[in-house]
Amino acid sequence: MSTPPPHLRLRTERLALRRLTPADLPAVTALCGDPEVMRYIDDGRPVPPARVADELLPGLLREYAELPDGLGCWALEADGRFLGWAALHPPASVGLDPADGLELGYRLLPAARGRGYATEAAAALVRAAFEELRAERVVATTMAVNTASRRVLERAGLRHVRTFHVDWPDPIPGSEHGDVVYALTRAE
Repeated sequence: MSTPPPHLRLRTERLALRRLTPADLPAVTALCGDPEVMRYIDDGRPVPPARVADELLPGLLREYAELPDGLGCWALEADGRFLGWAALHPPASVGLDPADGLELGYRLLPAARGRGYATEAAAALVRAAFEELRAERVVATTMAVNTASRRVLERAGLRHVRTFHVDWPDPIPGSEHGDVVYALTRAE
């Protein structure tokens, strides 16, 4: 198998996972500015466009130089359309330990949901984590009430390992049910 071009992380049956670029600003702004997308993420609020332009996207772009090869946030495209992103990072979410392996994450535009894209991207990144990056473990977190995300993680091969509760300063609806950690080890 040949090495993909540097902007392309990998291809699946229907998706191309590629590096984000500054030209993705409108798409990333729409993704992170959508209340439905952000409902279970961070403080549950859309990210203001200025913050996406000044902080979020530049931070994601920096990761390509700062993280080991193969890690970062990857645009999901189908037929040239931006659908969202999927990411593999060192664990940074609340409830995870830096020694937990690699953390999987994803965000999809509402119009792209329900078609299996998140599962397809997540499963591809899990395979890459073990086969290419030689990770020992892949983890992910979500709110316990985020059943759609939990199904994606299960379909990608991860299993629920624990539920935890955080006293958030500004809790969002559903946070009283806690957050969940899913994981898959190389041995599994």
